[in-house]
Amino acid sequence: MRVALHTKVRADRVTEYESAHREVPEELTAAIRAAGVSAWTIWRSGTDLFHVLEVEDYPAMIAELERLPVNIAWQARMAEILDVVHDYSADGSDASLPVVWEL
Repeated sequence: MRVALHTKVRADRVTEYESAHREVPEELTAAIRAAGVSAWTIWRSGTDLFHVLEVEDYPAMIAELERLPVNIAWQARMAEILDVVHDYSADGSDASLPVVWEL
């Protein structure tokens, strides 16, 4: 399945956000892949962040990651940087953007 998300980075933390994503922990990327994600791309326009994921089962992926210490630490770090924090928990797993049109 393909999932699109929208988040916002704080205007004064853009450089820190981009720097953090150049150094995503190997343990976290391995866990994301093991949870069924085959691709995850993030685009930035100003402070708006647009994510597109290719994932077998998005709610299952979220449920699997939400209890891992490496993901808990990463989400805490992102909560300090993001202006609008996506709920990366089982409760927030239905927060993807709705499809309006597709070719």
